[in-house]
Amino acid sequence: ASAKKNVKIMFSMISSIREIREARGILKEVKKELTEQKIAYDKHIPVGMMIEVPSAVFLAEEFSREVDFFSIGTNDLVQYILAVDRGNELISGLFKEFHPAVLRAISKIVIAAHKNDIKVSVCGEMASNPLASAVLIGLGVDELSVTPNVFPKIKQIIRTINFKEIKTFSKELLLLSSEQEIKMKLQLFYKDRINI
Repeated sequence: ASAKKNVKIMFSMISSIREIREARGILKEVKKELTEQKIAYDKHIPVGMMIEVPSAVFLAEEFSREVDFFSIGTNDLVQYILAVDRGNELISGLFKEFHPAVLRAISKIVIAAHKNDIKVSVCGEMASNPLASAVLIGLGVDELSVTPNVFPKIKQIIRTINFKEIKTFSKELLLLSSEQEIKMKLQLFYKDRINI
């Protein structure tokens, strides 16, 4: 497929450097087989990884030297950082995407990635949350993977915000210590500055 199309490979649920190296090793073997069989493919196909477990957050700088891009899977990342099963209705209310630990984790990932010149995208419910989209951009995220029904609204928000302003605002949010404070400040910002 990569011979004629814009294709990337992304490995998910990676929690150690050994795993990403083993996965890349298998990919190298497959490429060798394709070459031997004279099957066309993109020899420089970009290889990335999904950041969705806490160990990957802590090792983000090392991982950013092993891959070409990151994608932050916010659904799993929030669940694992907060030890909350979002499918369990008894505790799903504890699933908080604006928890300070979640925003700080995203910031850490982006800083590590950009330090090593790789891009970061965000997928999951958080990317499609209009309230979160500007904050993610402010934290330095390069791409958002959003659901089609909110795409126009997210696009309008991104066009409305001043990048320098949202960058400063997002850094201020990282200093707050509760999800309630973050959400309140965020709602006020949207009301005053975005208001769509």
